[in-house]
Amino acid sequence: MTAPFALSIQDLAPIADGTTTPQAMAETIKLAQMGDQLGYTRLWYAEHHGMPSIASSVPEILIGSAAAHTKSIRVGSGGVMLLNHAPLRIVEAYRTLEALHPGRIDLGLGRAPGGDGYAMRALRTGGGEEFAQYLSEMLAFEEEGFPPEHPFSHVAVAPGGISLPPLWLLGSSGSSATAAGQLGIGYAFAAHFSQTPAAPAFAAYREAFTPTAAFPEPRTLLCLSVICAPTDEEARFLSSSQEVNWALFHSGEQRRLFAPEQAIAHPLTAQQRAVIEHQSSLWIVGSPETVKAAISQKAEAAGADEVMITTTMHSYELRRRSYSLIADALGLEPRS
Repeated sequence: MTAPFALSIQDLAPIADGTTTPQAMAETIKLAQMGDQLGYTRLWYAEHHGMPSIASSVPEILIGSAAAHTKSIRVGSGGVMLLNHAPLRIVEAYRTLEALHPGRIDLGLGRAPGGDGYAMRALRTGGGEEFAQYLSEMLAFEEEGFPPEHPFSHVAVAPGGISLPPLWLLGSSGSSATAAGQLGIGYAFAAHFSQTPAAPAFAAYREAFTPTAAFPEPRTLLCLSVICAPTDEEARFLSSSQEVNWALFHSGEQRRLFAPEQAIAHPLTAQQRAVIEHQSSLWIVGSPETVKAAISQKAEAAGADEVMITTTMHSYELRRRSYSLIADALGLEPRS
């Protein structure tokens, strides 16, 4: 039986302990090709900086690579942290991607910096209050919306003759939901790390929604953290890598992703254990039957049109297996 919602992938390009960055990059292509074959709707790459366990710092490069190695799956950013970039630069990059892969690119935008304070300073990241200005400027470049007296009105955005791909606004607190609706773009909620319920944000988005050519109807996407294995016991064992990695990250001890055996043996402070206990309530971990029920319940409770799954696991092979088990459990139709 097919699920009542679309199913997609978010790939953070994890770097497992004992592997190299080129190996991690090669795995992004393998996962993209498998997701395409299994029938996943889209594949998004996040923007993160200064994190030894994550290689997705430049989404548009990964997007171009994945799109070139696949045929049907939509590929995009989930998301570009707009405050790290000149808006013109983003318009140019994503017009280029859309020209290379027409009808298959998404541009998801986020307001977070995607890194710690040191990375923010190195990136010259603007303040959060400047996000609306950056977004307005980006849209003005796209729509030739600067008044004649504005200096940017003389900028010929290149490449010309092509429009930006469909826009999505990413949120984790609901504060951007109304703005996404008013703009008539897609809205994605980061339930994989946010304790805030998604349902009120989705309701606010739909209430404010104004139809556009790219989005004649509102479109909500719920991002969930999921680890699936043939049994609940194996899934819980594999999830120990994610648990310890999360605890170390939040205590400033960043490193590459431990294998489960290393993670279980790694000593943790009481504070780190509390971090895991608090966050693990958001993670879905279990067998295909367990995962199917939990994903369906969360999607229905939120009113999501689409679910995007992010999976943090040490073994790349078992990570791909997890996505395959989920696709089968939720009734995805493979592409030929």
